[in-house]
Amino acid sequence: MKIRIILVLMCSLAVARMFGQDTEPADGSRVISTAVPFLTISPDARSGGMGDVGAATSPDAYSMFWNPAKYAFSDKSFGFGVGYVPWLRGLVNDIGLASVTGFGKIGDKQAVAASLRYFSMGAVMFTNDAGQELGEVKPNEWSIDATYARKFSREFSGAVAGRFIYSNLVPVNYTSYDVRPGTSFAADIAIYYHHPMEIKGMTGGSIDFGLDISNIGAKMSYSSTSVVRDFIPTTLRLGPSFSMDIDDYNRVTLSLDLSKLLVPTPPVYATDSNNNPIIGPDGKKVIDKGYDPDVSVVKGMIQSFYDAPYGFKEELQEINVAVAAEYWYNKLFSIRAGYYYESKYKGDRQFFTLGAGLRYNVFGLDFSYLLPIKNNNPLQNTLQFTLLFNFDNSKKTAKEPTEQGNN
Repeated sequence: MKIRIILVLMCSLAVARMFGQDTEPADGSRVISTAVPFLTISPDARSGGMGDVGAATSPDAYSMFWNPAKYAFSDKSFGFGVGYVPWLRGLVNDIGLASVTGFGKIGDKQAVAASLRYFSMGAVMFTNDAGQELGEVKPNEWSIDATYARKFSREFSGAVAGRFIYSNLVPVNYTSYDVRPGTSFAADIAIYYHHPMEIKGMTGGSIDFGLDISNIGAKMSYSSTSVVRDFIPTTLRLGPSFSMDIDDYNRVTLSLDLSKLLVPTPPVYATDSNNNPIIGPDGKKVIDKGYDPDVSVVKGMIQSFYDAPYGFKEELQEINVAVAAEYWYNKLFSIRAGYYYESKYKGDRQFFTLGAGLRYNVFGLDFSYLLPIKNNNPLQNTLQFTLLFNFDNSKKTAKEPTEQGNN
């Protein structure tokens, strides 16, 4: 079977570069790859304009992706958001991530939310072994999820979420080949801490902290008979946020996110004098450095903290760093900026982001723009946008600490 997958599709499947594991890459790169990388794409323009920061920023409709525990601290009764992320817009115009999300408060302490993300990979022409065209198809991936968040105290909340993931990379019925869509069920757990405080010379502020472990779920396979199953992108995200209300009209927030994939690091395999992998008695490649990545999901999460072949230094390289600043004027207009850093040995994504937001009554609109520092980025030269709608059945005071993200 020949499958004519154009370069566009190849790029859309990979958020980071993929490397073979038979030999070490010449540049020392050791990228961790997973199935369904679309789950790691920032779906909203607010966080997209802040360097993909979101663990401890103020709650909004898109908190599901960053930290669902923030919903319990939302100052709105209910709301929803609609977003679209163009992907590889410099090459094609039919690849992108569409999303819709909504939430509702239950009293003052509880909240529920749900979201849908749909990643379209554009049009691909499939052919058979003879080169005969079988028709144009549109590979796609999507996920649907729901969460429950609750306050445990005036300053602390937690959340759990469930998610169904569907990945249909070959949407053609080939009876001669064992190919099928991949599916997985996953869960998130999250906590959020919000502490209002008084700052001398200012009208107020807050310190916030968030922690989220997302996509804890079953491995994925695209064949009913294959023994190879890929990890989904289980991710640990944590970080603080510091907000200052300079006066009744001006607010500044500084945020930091640290994130890490909780999946095994590819080991270094032993090779012979011809640089071919050495196969052991069990039929598997012999590991020279590191640990066997063919483990359960839970063991893989634990192992991810110590299995890097080159020790603690490589473990540190697997931590991605994002910093951001957000300024609001009169809860109506905002400007944002962020920076994202990933080690050159783990994907080498480094970029600045810029963003802006508008709020008027129940309506909100966010924009973001990405400026790559090193290498190309699928979002470069692309304007991302998100529409938000927030509703409130009760009156709030002017100094409600989380209004900036929700208005």
